Amino acid sequence: MIKKLFIFTLMALLLVVAAGCAAGSTIQINTPGPNPQGVTPTPTGQITVPSFKLQLTMPGPNPLLNEADANNRVAGILLGIWHGIISPVTLVMSFVNPTNQMYEVHNNGSEYNFGFLVGVAIVFLLLGITAGRRRR
Repeated sequence: MIKKLFIFTLMALLLVVAAGCAAGSTIQINTPGPNPQGVTPTPTGQITVPSFKLQLTMPGPNPLLNEADANNRVAGILLGIWHGIISPVTLVMSFVNPTNQMYEVHNNGSEYNFGFLVGVAIVFLLLGITAGRRRR
């Protein structure tokens, strides 16, 4: 029961944060500086926590959406699935070579995004199946 309540609360918090991070909006978490005048600052939509600063925003629009790359291709759902499957490898490669990216910006939008998430889900599904078989 407590586990379900924790998961529900966590999901609700994530939804509130996601709703607050709508395109063009910003959530800032700032640390207060010393206030010698003793005046309480006015609310500005910022969350204040001692010794911590965080700014949350949604990603902006993709200016290369539906534009062909150098090979005159626009990535669709199938390339999205493939890029999602190989994303762990490309993540490691991006640390070694910063010109390698995990995500193709020359894509057709929602279809590519959906394919990418399906590919990532396939990776986690395969990892879960593999880990489940090792426990037996």
